[in-house]
Amino acid sequence: MTTLIFLIGLQLTTCSAAERLAAGDHMRTLEIDGQRRSYLVHVPPSYDAAKPTPVVLIFHGAGMNARLMLEFSGLNAKADEAGFVAVYPNGTGAGPFLTFNSGGVEWDVVRKQPNDVAFVGRLLDDLATLVHADPRRIYATGMSNGGMMCYRLAAELSDRIVAVAPVAGTMAVTDAEPRRPVPVLHFHGTEDRLVPYGGPDQRVPKFLTFRSVEDTVATWVKRNGCKDQPLIEELPNTADDGTTVTRKTTC
Repeated sequence: MTTLIFLIGLQLTTCSAAERLAAGDHMRTLEIDGQRRSYLVHVPPSYDAAKPTPVVLIFHGAGMNARLMLEFSGLNAKADEAGFVAVYPNGTGAGPFLTFNSGGVEWDVVRKQPNDVAFVGRLLDDLATLVHADPRRIYATGMSNGGMMCYRLAAELSDRIVAVAPVAGTMAVTDAEPRRPVPVLHFHGTEDRLVPYGGPDQRVPKFLTFRSVEDTVATWVKRNGCKDQPLIEELPNTADDGTTVTRKTTC
């Protein structure tokens, strides 16, 4: 498996002292466009309401949900170690099997998916009433469909999302016109069968469209004003599982 790296930045907001959340796990609900939406929040034990705190938005893959992503990613432990607030948005769909409207779907019915960019904006507004979030340090990461959602946020909500770190998810929107450069850290396996490294192939349903890894990265290299030729490094793999790891840095 090959891992591809590209770099990052950040953003957030503030809150009133009376409404701040304590350390621990919390479920939040809100309504947008007549639909009830929800997200999970993990506040680390070291959280100090007097200090601006970084936030990481963590988007689940298709057919998952926020609670599954919490368990799958292990990022609560990392939040406790590094001192950031971990936020797990829920997508929409049937029962626990949810998706995000990250673009790239050609079904007429699915085109009517909720505006998840607006949902994230509302989520950040709500979160700002709960924790002392730092507007210079809002990150987004996600897996597969959640990674694609990160790219959509980078393209359409760059005034609030400062940097993204997609995993196994490429760009599904047609183009990116962010208001400012958005650093990107991209991870992808060359043997990925769900989101193939080279873009959609015979294994991908015909109603799904998304960019290849190289095309996705090239788009953000251009948008961020980075060098066309990356620095390429082969990294040691301590897992001893037969895979190799390559890092490509463009800025």
